[in-house]
Amino acid sequence: MRIDLHTHSRASDGTQTPTELVGAAVAAGLDVLALTDHDTTDGWAEAAEAAERQGLELVRGMELSTRHQDHGVHLLAYLPDPTYPPLVEELDRVLAGRRGRVPTMIARLRELGIGIDEEDVRRAAAGTAATGRPHVADALVARGVVADRTEAFDRFLGWGRPAHVDRYAAPLVDVIRHVAAAGGVTVVAHPWGRSSRRRPDEQDLAQLQEIGLAGIEVDHQDHDEPTRAELRAIARNLGLVVTGSSDHHGAGKLDHDLGVNTTAPEEYHRLLDLAAAASAASGRRTPEVVRP
Repeated sequence: MRIDLHTHSRASDGTQTPTELVGAAVAAGLDVLALTDHDTTDGWAEAAEAAERQGLELVRGMELSTRHQDHGVHLLAYLPDPTYPPLVEELDRVLAGRRGRVPTMIARLRELGIGIDEEDVRRAAAGTAATGRPHVADALVARGVVADRTEAFDRFLGWGRPAHVDRYAAPLVDVIRHVAAAGGVTVVAHPWGRSSRRRPDEQDLAQLQEIGLAGIEVDHQDHDEPTRAELRAIARNLGLVVTGSSDHHGAGKLDHDLGVNTTAPEEYHRLLDLAAAASAASGRRTPEVVRP
């Protein structure tokens, strides 16, 4: 059983429609796929219809933008009620922050002599609810300024680069509580990837577990083997679910092919059991796993 619990479609910053993503997952030999677009559920309905039609098990989720102790933390949320008002309010604020910084990024790029405008970004972001840096990067690719998103982030848009602009991210503790109250479960995405400097650490994760955190994404392309071993040991010490996934963005992210990392079936079923318990405790109407 091959399970990939972290992927993106054009509803956020992937390059495939939800239908295309499901088809690619089937072609890659996956049995279970989670759609976890950034801060939006806009792709859920199309993905569910495609999964039913193509015989793929689908878990509906999101990747939420949060902040904890002055560090950005991405949080995977699975199977929450998407209508839960506090969660909706946070998503609206995060999406407004994503969209709101685009004009400033464009202005900074123009100061660097790069002839890009908002129409370029709108074309790159067609069909998404979560316009942001990846679409500015795509506009730069379309203009021939850079070869791909990676170069765009490395030269212009990443932290500390000349066109980087900060934005709102929801408090991590609040979001974990909101997802739990909405009947869902949470997993910290690639916790020690990129520039996280090993935060959150084991003590942080233990405290987050007390308020509802279910697991950590251990097997991810941003984690080398020693990092994975250390995170797996922490998960074992705390009894957290261990997940693995591709963080697939279609052509938008290199070396993140569907199924490049997977979640063990026993860990997947632990996660679903926790989701079922959270749903029952919340009393809310939560989405079911789409099964063939």
